[in-house]
Amino acid sequence: MNAMSDQSSVAPLSARQRLMTEPTLGAGNFLDQAIAANPQRAVPFVYSHHTDHRGAVVLRGHSLLDLAALRDQYARWYWANGVRPGEPVGVVVGEGLEPLLHFLALSALGAVPALVNDAMRHEVMVRYLNHVGVVGIVADDPTRLASAYREDPLRRPRFITMAAEIQAFDAESVRLPEVYPYRHDPDDVVALIHSSGTTGTPKSTILAHRQFWDGKQPRMLRFPAEPYDRLMSLMPHTHAGGLSYFLTATLLGLPTVVMSDWRRAVVEPVMEAFQPTMVASFPRTFVELATGELPVKGAAKVHSWFNTGDSAHYGHIRRLVQLGERPAGLIEPWLLPHQKAEQPALPGSQFIDGLGSSEMGMALFGQVTTPESARDDRCVGKPLEVVLKAAVLDESGDEVPDGTVGLLGVVTPSRTPGYWNNPKLTGTFELAGYWLTGDVARRDADGNFHHLDRTVDVIDTAAGPVYSLPIEEVLLADCADLVQDCSVVGVPGAAGEGQRPIAVVRLQADAGHADAALVQDAANKALAAAGLAELAAVSIAREPQDFPLGPTGKVLKRELRTRFATLFTGR
Repeated sequence: MNAMSDQSSVAPLSARQRLMTEPTLGAGNFLDQAIAANPQRAVPFVYSHHTDHRGAVVLRGHSLLDLAALRDQYARWYWANGVRPGEPVGVVVGEGLEPLLHFLALSALGAVPALVNDAMRHEVMVRYLNHVGVVGIVADDPTRLASAYREDPLRRPRFITMAAEIQAFDAESVRLPEVYPYRHDPDDVVALIHSSGTTGTPKSTILAHRQFWDGKQPRMLRFPAEPYDRLMSLMPHTHAGGLSYFLTATLLGLPTVVMSDWRRAVVEPVMEAFQPTMVASFPRTFVELATGELPVKGAAKVHSWFNTGDSAHYGHIRRLVQLGERPAGLIEPWLLPHQKAEQPALPGSQFIDGLGSSEMGMALFGQVTTPESARDDRCVGKPLEVVLKAAVLDESGDEVPDGTVGLLGVVTPSRTPGYWNNPKLTGTFELAGYWLTGDVARRDADGNFHHLDRTVDVIDTAAGPVYSLPIEEVLLADCADLVQDCSVVGVPGAAGEGQRPIAVVRLQADAGHADAALVQDAANKALAAAGLAELAAVSIAREPQDFPLGPTGKVLKRELRTRFATLFTGR
């Protein structure tokens, strides 16, 4: 691996304090603001990775100035090819640093990058890009996209280009616009982020210049950024979560490896080489890291795991927090106090489960679990300080009493301005001044929120609503000898039965002998003990296609509902 710099790249405290209060800072200019504020602008801080011919991990460091040079090269290509402020451009490149460079280049021109996860199914991708109305597309392999537009030439954008062409572009042959980087107004759109598609065709969420920075200011002082800290970002970097962590790391100058793959076989060797103190991911990688033999060597220095984008489950969390070591005195999300030398490190780490989404702009709730924490299924904690108000609402927008299940709504400046080219859809998420997160929740008497389900995943049984996430918690925590991962959905029962809950289960490696009846019996005993609805059926996922994942690694529950729609009806 390339040697890590001995010189600290972390911005000094005075620079971080200035960034907190800089009125023009936002998602469209954070790189330039970081360059201006951080005297360590030439020290490498963000790392890409690859494996050499011997199978060894190689890390390549990039400084703030390196990122600006690459951004300007890409921006020159886009400018030469007619991209102008306000125009959306589709970016379909592999995960890692590359989509972030395209984001920086396009936003520096005032254009709007429509970042697309390259794992999205091709026909869905074309439909999504057409909805956005992109003026051009850059892709690692544009062949299939070009073929699709030959069949529909009236929709063809101005250019469909291979990403390698931009990487090899002779940038010196093109002058950048006179005003560069572009000066964003607070409400200017800086990116379009697609949803996971777990509930249907992906939505196109707008990120605005100031909105996407709102709420992140306290991280300049409170996000762990000691000289020894290193972040491994496993978020999809075409997603708001990956962009959010990159923005934070760039402003802090925090050493960060930007991963291009989330699978354990790739992640673990990079962990061992980089020795992160923090790991940020969607649950997909946490499930793999918590399964089987724990990654003790790679996680030796980890003090914090950050999750967002989907539900993390206690059955996985409790294994991960056994790893690593942490400073004494962790008291809340996003806060690690300065540790004095005489304070011994505590064994184990903390897991911060942040409930957030592209639409929320960031994780707006955060629950901390340590090895000492009592189990509290589906508790996501209290709202963070950026949330002006959070409430559980009924269908009319009125708050319901504590302990009552309802729709989760938030009032916060970090929320999206809405969905691109779809004001009607935007309106469906607005109620009585709140933004509806799309979640079903309840609040307890102490003000803690409990996340029970996505609104579209609630199971409407004849006996009343059943929530899938608490059932999944029990299967993963109390049937861990059998169940590695699972997804619970509702499917139609016989006439008059309403929906019935079923589970699709991935088995532990050493439980391959188990059949569906054995798993269902163990699960229902545990569910009965927890006072939850029992499963009407269990299906064992033996092959990857039996457990369908979306482009961001979320289980596609809508596909499971379709697949098992006739299980009980016989149709």
